[in-house]
Amino acid sequence: MTSTDDVEANLLKVERFVAQASDEERASLVVLPECFAYLGPEQGKFALAEALPEGGPILARMARLARAHGVELVLGGFWERASDPKKVLNSCVHLGADGAVRAIYRKIHLFDVDLPDGTRLEESATVEPGRSLVVTETPFGVLGLSVCYDLRFPELYRGLVDLGATALAVPAAFTLTTGKDHWHVLLRARAIESQSYVLAAAQTGLHFGTRRSYGHALVCDPWGTVLAEHGEGEGVASAWVDPAVVTSIRGSLPSLRHRVLGRG
Repeated sequence: MTSTDDVEANLLKVERFVAQASDEERASLVVLPECFAYLGPEQGKFALAEALPEGGPILARMARLARAHGVELVLGGFWERASDPKKVLNSCVHLGADGAVRAIYRKIHLFDVDLPDGTRLEESATVEPGRSLVVTETPFGVLGLSVCYDLRFPELYRGLVDLGATALAVPAAFTLTTGKDHWHVLLRARAIESQSYVLAAAQTGLHFGTRRSYGHALVCDPWGTVLAEHGEGEGVASAWVDPAVVTSIRGSLPSLRHRVLGRG
């Protein structure tokens, strides 16, 4: 998606893409990118933030969407109300096909950086970090939840595998500057070292000012093979997740069992 500060336009796109994924691609689970409902000037997200798990109009609309198509949704980056009124939480929310909240992960690693193109991002100024790893049950097994900048911290994903994950959700708004060099490499590395599927929904294109995202939403298998990729522009990438492939790869190349350091 190319989300902007126009919430209604963003949600109409979500509805269109979820319908495409469910009705045309036969998806049972759809991952939305980070900031799917709003990607605009920082202060705009405070008015949109909703308490979880009870939610507000955005969560209610997404729950109706899940029920209408009988599809599970991972709301990649949901602006959640924080205890500090000057901050929000960047939360990844799993909705069941019945629209009920199944799991909530709050983004742990916050992106503070000055980019060569002049873009300055200071997520910690307005976002409160999460503290806990979260996994959730899906039709194809246990899914570990993460958000964007988390991708650079492999220990998080090994922790999710220790909690039973066989697939990893990485919804993102990866910048164009870093994405062109690091997006594919990091996603494939996380898949290979975690021996898990990676489901990486992505923002793409120009959002506002100089803020651009790289795009290239993709699905990667536990061997590091990209099964589906959308490239630049808006649309849907879909692939089958097969638990038997995870079992086979973990059995034939038992690197997870051979770990010596960092076992919980």
